[in-house]
Amino acid sequence: MARIIAGMGTSHVPGLGAAMDNGKTQEAYWQPVFKGLEPLRSWHRDHVPDVTIIVYNDHATAIALDNYATFTLGVAEQFLPADEGWGRRNVPTVQGHPELAWHLVESLVMDEFDLAVSGDLDVDHGLTVPLSIAYDQPEIWPTRVIPLAVNVIQYPQPTSLRCFKLGQAIRRAVDAFPDDITVGIWGTGGLSHQLGGERVGVVNPEFDTQFLDNLVSDPMANTRLTHTDFFREAGCEGIEMIMWNVMRGALNDRVSEAYRFYHIPVSATAYGAIILENP
Repeated sequence: MARIIAGMGTSHVPGLGAAMDNGKTQEAYWQPVFKGLEPLRSWHRDHVPDVTIIVYNDHATAIALDNYATFTLGVAEQFLPADEGWGRRNVPTVQGHPELAWHLVESLVMDEFDLAVSGDLDVDHGLTVPLSIAYDQPEIWPTRVIPLAVNVIQYPQPTSLRCFKLGQAIRRAVDAFPDDITVGIWGTGGLSHQLGGERVGVVNPEFDTQFLDNLVSDPMANTRLTHTDFFREAGCEGIEMIMWNVMRGALNDRVSEAYRFYHIPVSATAYGAIILENP
């Protein structure tokens, strides 16, 4: 049967993709960040799953704000990089896994999660930047991908606990998939950051660090964080951290931390990444 081997949480800062796309990774500003990503990339070279479920949010690029579902799962054969206003990123087309995707749809709906299902979904930096963070600039991505978009854009957003429970339901679905494949799951977005308003540029290393610690030792503590907690402690865009709870809910109760990296600033945000292995 299929099995989830590991999860990763990572910020999906678009500036990281732009730095790679434009050959700026060794500039003074970016060099410390990409130095910190070297062990992460080394781990991924040795642990490529057959399929990766990437939990991300569309930034009103492919999903219109007047037609925005709480959870949207992509079931297509492939997904093009989205044009976010300056052309598509020059990265490989994302190859899907329709068989597992449709199995997830059926299992999750029967598990009382109502999903939007998309067979034609362009994927923006929320999904392509994490792939670049993990795999740099290959000619093809080494893993197939199932996109799972979560609404963190407009009210009402799902709760932290609902996201964790979605991860648990994904785990049950993967366990029931008959093919002998390995699966990874990534939660993206965050950590603390705010891109507009009076608190633009706010970051909170203490809150971020506690959230990362909880992913390892007390994941249920993160499920008790309210939307107001995220807005207050992590800035308006910090609510993206609820997507890391989907990743954590899909893993074992006990996990092993393989790598962690945290750096400020990255385009006026806090960048964070963590890799968690199932025993």
